[in-house]
Amino acid sequence: MTDNAYLEDNYAPVADETTAHDLPVKGEIPAELNGRLMRIGPNPVSEPGPNHHWFVGNGLVHGLWLRDGKAEHYRSRFVRDDRVCEVKGWPATPGPRFSEIGGGAANTNVISHAGKTFAIVEAGGNPVELTDELDTVAFSDFDGTLPGPFSAHPKRDPDTGELHVVGYYVGLDELQYNVVGTDGRVRKTIEIPVAGKTMVHDCSLTENYFIVFDMPVLFDAALLEQDYPLPYRWFDDYGTRVGLLPRDGEAADISWHEVDPCFLFHPLNSYEDSDGRVVLDVVRHPKMFATDMTGPNDGIPTLDRWLIDPEGGPVKESRLDERAQEFPRIDERLIGKPYRYGYCGHVGEGLLFGGLLKHDLQTGETLERNEGEHRQFQEPVFVPRHAGADEDDGWLLSYVHDKKRNAADVVILNAQDFQGEPAAVIELPGRVPFGFHGNWAPDA
Repeated sequence: MTDNAYLEDNYAPVADETTAHDLPVKGEIPAELNGRLMRIGPNPVSEPGPNHHWFVGNGLVHGLWLRDGKAEHYRSRFVRDDRVCEVKGWPATPGPRFSEIGGGAANTNVISHAGKTFAIVEAGGNPVELTDELDTVAFSDFDGTLPGPFSAHPKRDPDTGELHVVGYYVGLDELQYNVVGTDGRVRKTIEIPVAGKTMVHDCSLTENYFIVFDMPVLFDAALLEQDYPLPYRWFDDYGTRVGLLPRDGEAADISWHEVDPCFLFHPLNSYEDSDGRVVLDVVRHPKMFATDMTGPNDGIPTLDRWLIDPEGGPVKESRLDERAQEFPRIDERLIGKPYRYGYCGHVGEGLLFGGLLKHDLQTGETLERNEGEHRQFQEPVFVPRHAGADEDDGWLLSYVHDKKRNAADVVILNAQDFQGEPAAVIELPGRVPFGFHGNWAPDA
């Protein structure tokens, strides 16, 4: 192994898949939570090179099944990309490959849509369909309707159930905006010209706009020659801008709005105010891959607000919270709508994992939950108490690394008692390496 920080401690990969039953539980699991808490992250199955980047490991997907107040079982499974199958001696996974880069590794997010489960990634890799038990089925192009790259961050319109997503790929000179219908097929594709081969990790949505980001982290072929597996870096002179694409419009209808140079992986949410301006709340990184080419470690990521007038004029930028934070989540019934509460991971230098933050964007108050240095929360996921519950009336679920046990827990918090005792803590038998994203998939 190398001295790469993203291969050490709880970033380090685990060797085997796990299935566990009869999990120890402290407290009481809310009886309303019936479904799967899924999570995914990078887990290299072979010896990485000296320039290993955190983002490029093979996918390892985790699931905890909760039903009727019980923790039924936990499973972890490798997403069977080409490299995993080669190393493990498993049969090749069927299905189309838009890009062979990375052997099809899907390691960044895991979602449920149209009755199926998908592991997803950006930069050209196809979605990988999984069973409900997280075993790999096939690479997918949504029944032949996905014309190009997908992404790790589709936004689900809470009114229609459709997915809105922007994809990029080094072999394309434009971005691709796709809308995936509730039938699991792409019903709309728009190609969006941009000046450079930019990394676009996420997107955002409002009632009338799809929001696309054009930022100064660009493909650099020289990095490939230097054996860097993620060939993207910061360019000082490229600039940062936000595109507002009318949801019933074409690429020519986009209005572009410049902001101070920065990079963002994740918006918290966006909506339109009573004056028709777009309110866009983002986790803003001052730079990215400018000095550290192995992971996101170029300055403190803060929670900022950008106020954009679609008719033009300077974007009004303000800071909502200066603490270092990432992995922002909301009550996803309010995607693209006015909202009050946001939940983030409170991170340190080099995107180390720590406690959680809860933002009240109406009062400006932020609460912090910190259970000590040995308790490291991964991304929180909000689950409403029931379909008609008020915002913030529900639970926050998070996989937590416990340094003392060198193993993971799943913590269930009452969102309205954010700093109080957890409703339940479920002990898992081993580590869940620090990864990226996950979601709650309720039983049908």
